[in-house]
Order: sequence, then structure tokens, then C-alpha cells
Amino acid sequence: MVATIIISVLACVGMVGSIIFIPHFKIGKVTIDTYWIFPLIAAIILLATSLAPFNEVISSLTSDTSINPLKILGLFFSMTIISVYLDELGLFKYLAGKAAEKAGSNQFVLFLILYLLVAVLTIFTSNDVVILTFTPFICFFAKRTKINPLPYLIAEFAAANTWSMMFIIGNPTNIYLGTSAGINFIDYFKVMAIPTLVAGVIQLGIIFLIFFKKLKEPISAEHEEYKIESKVDLIVGLSVLISVLVLLIISNYIQLEMYLISLIGAGTLLLISLFVRLFTKKNWNYLKDSLVRLPYQLIPFILSMFVIVVALSYQGISDHISSFLNKGSSIWIYGISSFISANIINNIPMSILFSNLVSGLTGKAYLEGVYSSIIGSNIGAIFTPIGALAGIMFSSLLNKHDIKFSFLSFVKYGSIISIPTLAISLLFLMIVL
Repeated sequence: MVATIIISVLACVGMVGSIIFIPHFKIGKVTIDTYWIFPLIAAIILLATSLAPFNEVISSLTSDTSINPLKILGLFFSMTIISVYLDELGLFKYLAGKAAEKAGSNQFVLFLILYLLVAVLTIFTSNDVVILTFTPFICFFAKRTKINPLPYLIAEFAAANTWSMMFIIGNPTNIYLGTSAGINFIDYFKVMAIPTLVAGVIQLGIIFLIFFKKLKEPISAEHEEYKIESKVDLIVGLSVLISVLVLLIISNYIQLEMYLISLIGAGTLLLISLFVRLFTKKNWNYLKDSLVRLPYQLIPFILSMFVIVVALSYQGISDHISSFLNKGSSIWIYGISSFISANIINNIPMSILFSNLVSGLTGKAYLEGVYSSIIGSNIGAIFTPIGALAGIMFSSLLNKHDIKFSFLSFVKYGSIISIPTLAISLLFLMIVL
């Protein structure tokens, strides 16, 4: 038991240290993130020493249950393919450009439109994809128009990691915790719609008050016009996304698992795109770049953390943690502890661990533990850059665009925004449940 604890702690310490000090390195033209390396080493050690029995891990990976990480990875990656494909077509940039055009010289209008646009796109696609797309756009737009990018960047990041709670597909942590608990798309939405909506509105007001003075300055340059080159590909991409969302909503009634629906959707999109390329000889970049941009390094990360959780469970460590947490209000205990844990070990490992911890609860308390952990995993990302992979990507993009935003600045704004957002989300979760 002690050896498992030491190896697991060192894996998490190494992961956090790599995120802060050496987030990535290059081999030739290939950039490799470092966050997954220490967990992978730990997983290999646990398997080699039988602290995580190989047969237990294989059994979990081949089991026909919702907690199977391969199903969860399939759901996440297939939805990401659809979102990234639409981004490669220029849909997100086009919408952002139209938002800037509608705002004219009024920053208040621009701020509101961009926040709502990020919120809507996050709900229907993914928080990570929205952050990867809108962060460079905001940086370029701010430099061209000579406005302060900070209000928009913070609003974008906060919105993407709050409105991602609305649908089960909005964040990998939602997918893991939700599907592990056997929650379907529509049941998830029924519970999370109101907490997300109220939290998003309150959050918007907080950010607006923080940056009120900065937003009073006028915008002083012309806007760049964005065009979508291939309308056929756009129609295909949007049709697949809408079809997948509709099928996910009714998945419980048609007795088809969510990961299968999303995999079929992504496969259909790729096949149609391939045929369009072959028969029309159009640009192959949409297809190629979409596949290149997928977060492949998430695969060893999730599987490694899964092995660590199997070891903790097998050694009885999870039971001890669970018995400690299972005293008092499940919503507040799991909501706050998941929020804090996400900022110690990152929200994906936290979700894998907490899906195991909540299993010690029963009845209504079990659902309270699951949904409050989902809230903590999303809102926790706003508190520090360590809270989520989105924070790591966000900080890296700001560095690329020479925008100074230190760790302490992140925490300063993050604490002001995330703590009340967490509290209001948990409060309305209590009301809904």
C-alpha cells in the first residue's frame, strides 16, 4: 500500500512540475508535451511490480461497461474530430469575425457577443477546441485594434470551462464521470442545464464588473473579413454534428451507446470528406490538418492514470479516501474536494480518481457526488493553469503571442471568478437534485 501511494504521489508531483517548468520539448519539428510522461512511467512500474495486477487492468479495458476507458476515449476523440474539422473549415473564425463586425467600435457589445459565442460553441463542440481557436483570434484582433486583450481572454477561458458543463460531451471530465455513472445524454442535461445557465450568467456579470473601465475604451481599427472556402464541406460537417447530437439525445431510447454514435458520426464525416477530396480533387488540408491536431498524447495520459487508479483501488487506498469524504453533504464535500484536487493533480486524473471514490455512495448521494465532481472538474480549471489541459494550452498560446500573463495573475483573476461560480453552481445543483 505504501509503495503504491509513493509511486502515485511522485507521478502527480512529476506531472505538475513538468507542466510548470518544462511543459513541452521539441524533437525536430515535432512538439511533445510532458504532462503524460511521469504518469506513464508510474503506470509501467505499477504493472511491472504487480501493484496494479495486469489481469485487473486488462479486465477493465475489455469490460462491456460504461467505465471502460477505451469507450470514453472513443467518445471524446470522435467528438473532437468533428469539432476540429469544423474549425479547420474556418467556421469559428468566421463567426468570431462576424461578431467583431457587428460590435463596431463598442467594446461592451464585442465583449458580450464574444462571450455568448464562446458559450454556445462550447456547448455544442468542446471547451478545448474553442480555447485553441479563439485565443489566437483574440490575440491578433487585440493587436490590430490596439485594445487590451485581457478582458476577452479571461472571459473566453472562463466561459469555455463553465458552459462546458451543459452537455456531457463538453469536457473529457464530463464524459468520464458521467458515463462511468451510467448517465445518459438527456438525464445529464436535465440536471446540469440550470446550474450551468445560472453560473454562466453570474460569471459574466463578475467579469464585466472586473473589466468595466477597460471596456469603455473604443475599438480603433477595421475588422478583418473571414470567408469559408468550402461550403460543401461545411454543410457536411454541420449535418454530421447535428445528427450526432440528435442521436446522443435519444441514445437511451434507441439502445445505442454514446461512444458508438459519436464514432459512427466521426467515421461518416471522414469517409464523406475523403470521397469529396477524391472526386473533386479539392484541398486535402481540411482532412489532414484535422487528424494532425487531435490530442493523441491524451491517450497514454488517460490510460496511465487509469492504471494508477486501478492500483489505488486494488490496494484499498480508494476505500480509505472514500470513507473520509463520505461524511456530510455529498454535493459540497465532493464539489469542493474535486475543485481543489483538479488544481493539485489536473482535472482528468481527478475525474478518473473521483469516479472510483463516489462508488462508495449510494442512492441520491451517489448522483450528488458524481454531478458535484463534474462541476468541480470544470470550474476548477479556471482557478490555476494546472487545473486542466485547457489551462496549459491557454498559457502556451499566450506565450506564443507575447502576452504577459503570469501564474500569479492567472490565480488572481481565477480565484475571483471561479470561487463564486463554483458556489452558485453547487447551490443550484442542490435545488435541482
